[in-house]
Amino acid sequence: MPESYPPPVEALLSLGDVRGKEEEDYRAMGLGTEHIPDLIRMVEDEELHLADNDSPEVWAPLHAWRALGQLRAKAAIEPLLGLLYRIDDFNDDWVSEEIPDILAKIGPAAIEPTIAYLADIANPLWARSAAADALLKIAQRYPDTREVCVRTLMAQLEHYPEQDVTLNAFLVDALTELKAVEAAPLIKRAFDALAVDERVRGGWQKVQRDLGLKPAKKKRTKKRKKRK
Repeated sequence: MPESYPPPVEALLSLGDVRGKEEEDYRAMGLGTEHIPDLIRMVEDEELHLADNDSPEVWAPLHAWRALGQLRAKAAIEPLLGLLYRIDDFNDDWVSEEIPDILAKIGPAAIEPTIAYLADIANPLWARSAAADALLKIAQRYPDTREVCVRTLMAQLEHYPEQDVTLNAFLVDALTELKAVEAAPLIKRAFDALAVDERVRGGWQKVQRDLGLKPAKKKRTKKRKKRK
């Protein structure tokens, strides 16, 4: 039997597809901090996640996590991290694309739980990669957290010999996006060990250019043939 939700939370059940639309202003719909427990319950509602793809209800968890992001709901951090397994188990692109951003919206309070999630080898590959992406997004949104996020990403990359090459690649990608020149020697060691999936960010030469350690490739200009 479907769970019931009080107004105005229940309105999220009928909002439907978000593609091609501006994000809703959930506060304007009457949602506030007092609704956080019910929004978390909706985010975790498996029946909604498994609803028919053509139904508006299947979009309700997404609306709920966006609302939690707008409310900067610290209580939602662990439940949101708890959704990341869906990337591996259900190939859930919406979780992959949105949860790192939502955690960043909630703010620096998400750093420590996300660090713990990333470090836990019991968590699946793509879920941990999304956690690395979340740390990147937090550091970008809150520059004063860059140091701790870079330090964490580097500490995780130190395990490159025994980690999946894809996870290593996402760690490299995050460090490169943060222009973490201090990580260059470590990144090079990982590439030298063939422990980085180059399909994610490219090879060591490209990473050096992206970090500003090598000049960018010059674009080739075609020489015009002279008319006879």
